[in-house]
Amino acid sequence: MPPICTSHMPWSIDGPPEGQETIFKLFYGYAQSTNRPEITVCNSFLDAETTAFELFPDIVPIGPLFADQELRKPVGQFWPVDTGCLKWLDAQSCSSVVYVAFGSFTIFDPRQFRQLAEGLELTGRPFLWVVRPDFTTGGLSKEWFDGFQSRVAGKGMIVSWCPQQQVLAHPALACFVSHCGWNSTTEGVRNGVPILCWPYFADQFANRSYICDIWMTGLAVTRGEDGVVTKEELISKLELVINDDGIAERVRMLRDAARRSLSKGGSSYENFLKFVSLLAE
Repeated sequence: MPPICTSHMPWSIDGPPEGQETIFKLFYGYAQSTNRPEITVCNSFLDAETTAFELFPDIVPIGPLFADQELRKPVGQFWPVDTGCLKWLDAQSCSSVVYVAFGSFTIFDPRQFRQLAEGLELTGRPFLWVVRPDFTTGGLSKEWFDGFQSRVAGKGMIVSWCPQQQVLAHPALACFVSHCGWNSTTEGVRNGVPILCWPYFADQFANRSYICDIWMTGLAVTRGEDGVVTKEELISKLELVINDDGIAERVRMLRDAARRSLSKGGSSYENFLKFVSLLAE
């Protein structure tokens, strides 16, 4: 398993200490519960975490999981989905769009929000950005955001939520700017999309380590001394991750490995059959 900085442990989150204590107790409970079940299944695949599965042979990978082959069934949707973004993607060039989504919990302060927005604008690339209603704290004026949307109209699309599995499978995608939640990570892997990592808390830092250091299928943003990722940093890292031929090749190799694991006779396929058989006993 990749090494992890102590400040990036799953319970290390911004906010009051009692929040960290609550998350620590939650993860401690997870750890204590692992000796109880007869089998533990997980949403991963053998080639993604070979060493970890060697260390923990009782954990059985059956992923990467998804709703159905045609991606018609939405899963895990927390907000009303804007499917209009799929038509917008259809109108974009192949491998041109930067997709930006930070999951269900990440919150940006106004300064970071503005740096991200201005960075996306200055890339000159088409982008699809998921901005939840609660994505940022107070402090952003409606006039500023309206002005931003007016400037990027036609080049960028902003939605409150989207059908992510379908978006990541779209040929217009060039890169995924992600918080590195595990669902998002596996969906990016399965669809062969390079990832620019921007982790927030919990397992996301470990997932970043897999993406950047183990699989080498993406890069990570670096925060300044004030904790803010600048627009210049975003622009620079986006160009690097999109134009790196080595990353592109490794992304394809990991995608193919994920798909083989799900195919008949693959490791995840066989593990899933064993799991079903166990349930049927």
